[in-house]
Amino acid sequence: MNLPRYLYASEETFSVYEFTSIGPKGPIKKIVQFDQTSTENVFNLAFGDADDAKLVLNDLSISNNGDSIKVLVTVASIVNSFMVKHPNAWIFATGSTAARTRLYRMGIANNLEEITEDYVVFGLLENGIWTEFVRGKDYNAFLFTKKGNQS
Repeated sequence: MNLPRYLYASEETFSVYEFTSIGPKGPIKKIVQFDQTSTENVFNLAFGDADDAKLVLNDLSISNNGDSIKVLVTVASIVNSFMVKHPNAWIFATGSTAARTRLYRMGIANNLEEITEDYVVFGLLENGIWTEFVRGKDYNAFLFTKKGNQS
């Protein structure tokens, strides 16, 4: 996506990324973390504000820093970076709340043509069935992989 994004950094395993949101509420440190699930090559994407006091990310915090598009574009860029290091990975993502899942769905829908140039995107329907992502449908979660990895 050719939209403004924040600079980010990763640790040596490319599993945890950090960047700083800048807005009216000041600088807010964000974390994107990829955790291996019990299924080979499937990683859970966790995203939220850094809670430095507890040394964890808080995926329930509401920053309202006026830069949600730039933050989502940065997360998308981080997914691309992660996939360079893990080209066979499948990324599982869902919001920590229904409203956040809806926000992610809208972000995917608004950029679907660009995303699907390189990725296949699936959505989890309410009945528990995964289907290729289609605009206008409600999904409970999302699954991304590079084109050619669907075997």
